[in-house]
Amino acid sequence: MPTLKGKAALVTGSSRGIGAAIAKHLASEGAHVAVNYAGSTDRAEGVVAEITGAGGAAFAVQADVGAQDDVTRLFTEVDARFGGALDILVNNAGVFEMHPITSAGLDDFDRTMRINVRGVFDVTRHAVSRLRDNGRIITVGSCMADRSMMPGSAIYSMSKAAVAGLSQGWAHDLGERGITSNVIHPGPIDTDMNPDVAENPAAEMVKAMTTLKRYGTADEVGALAVYLASPASQFVTGQTITIDGGLNA
Repeated sequence: MPTLKGKAALVTGSSRGIGAAIAKHLASEGAHVAVNYAGSTDRAEGVVAEITGAGGAAFAVQADVGAQDDVTRLFTEVDARFGGALDILVNNAGVFEMHPITSAGLDDFDRTMRINVRGVFDVTRHAVSRLRDNGRIITVGSCMADRSMMPGSAIYSMSKAAVAGLSQGWAHDLGERGITSNVIHPGPIDTDMNPDVAENPAAEMVKAMTTLKRYGTADEVGALAVYLASPASQFVTGQTITIDGGLNA
């Protein structure tokens, strides 16, 4: 029997890349998935079509997690489909922008923090009143929270370190209800944001820095998310799990 049969899941930022892979993996295990997106309607509908075409259940819902009114509307729509209950929240939506301190402005700082940190907080605070006991919160961070390895990465790295701190605190807040809160820190994952192609000048350098000498795949991150969402992980909470091919080893 699928491990997540009958579960209601919301995956933010799931129209492409890691988020899309997580949504598809959760659906393959029986979860009914809300595929959230900010602007890529065609991509989100494509993820939904792939899930339903494989026999799963999913729907798309547009909302910018960095906009408070959008988050309120997101949960109004999710409530209408799930009856006000939720089992799994995956905070994946985020931006990856490089801003060296020599040229970064407050607008750059505020945009990253608004989406990567405040958006995670806002979505989660709405979700907790809907999460059933023994629910799951999974937040996608970055291995750059632990190792800011290139110029211009300070703001982004700080934002991912911040959500790891939030996640640990939520594990304490929600533990009595059996709700777990964990972080996945991906390293170099082959997506359109960071492709493993010759045209990406950093790809070969980054692969050489890993112990496995390759990029990871979004499906590998999706499989880890399924584990954290499943009954098998019920004693795992407040943890940060890095999936980076040994980049930070």
